[in-house]
Amino acid sequence: MPEGPPPAPVTQRLRVRYAKRGRLRFTSHRDISRAVERAVRRAGIPVAFSGGFTPHPKISYAGAAATGVASEAEYLEIGLAAPRDPARVRADLDAALPPGLDIVDVVPVRAGRDGDAQPRAGAFADRLEASEWRIRLDGVSSDDAAAAVAAFMAAGEVEVERLTKKGLRRFDVRAAVSSCELDRRAADAADAPCAILRMVVRHSTPAVRPDDILTGLRQVADLAPPSPPLVTRLAQGPLDAGTGGLADPLDPDREIGLPSGDDAETARGQERPLPGDAASVDAVSA
Repeated sequence: MPEGPPPAPVTQRLRVRYAKRGRLRFTSHRDISRAVERAVRRAGIPVAFSGGFTPHPKISYAGAAATGVASEAEYLEIGLAAPRDPARVRADLDAALPPGLDIVDVVPVRAGRDGDAQPRAGAFADRLEASEWRIRLDGVSSDDAAAAVAAFMAAGEVEVERLTKKGLRRFDVRAAVSSCELDRRAADAADAPCAILRMVVRHSTPAVRPDDILTGLRQVADLAPPSPPLVTRLAQGPLDAGTGGLADPLDPDREIGLPSGDDAETARGQERPLPGDAASVDAVSA
């Protein structure tokens, strides 16, 4: 059987930051990837495809949050068969996605020294060193949460158990937590009595998830929320050892200057709240 023509090569790669808000936090990663593929087709974005008998669109994901977790900082990469303006892709893709899956930013991947559009494998994933999390604990007083956080941070190690694909694993969660504090201002502004925690957690192996840390808080201080927590990832990126904060992982790829003409108007019209802003917190708490 004669082979068909080879797939069109990737001429441009775009890195996309998107948010998973409201009820869409319960969407599985597989369903999100299907929604993105459909949106790419509807938006007319010239995505490149792999070769072989079952071609797949060249869309990859990095550091996806678990089902049930809201996020302001999810990332994917799209390989294009023809160059497109990032601002236009941002507007068109956002319009084609369902409400709650919102495109926050799109930047082109800078070509390598040889001009190839193919970036070094693992380069972007290596930038995602840590995540900043916001955890709302309804029915928990701020004083109880503060005492639990103080006990957790003072501990040398806090071991928890979790069932994984390889069986029951026991690991230290305290070492992965760079910072953890009570956000009293956000709790005071909430629509119901609650405690709100903000923490920066390093990405490690095995991955330490927010529910692992809540298990650790229960172990060291018997903190047991009466209802499931509302977990939101506010950011992920390189960890600044000096400040303890996170940098934008797209900064190394970001082009200097703003687009001009119609694309500039499109970019300004699609502005999204930054992680941690009141607007973004309200969006994910719905």
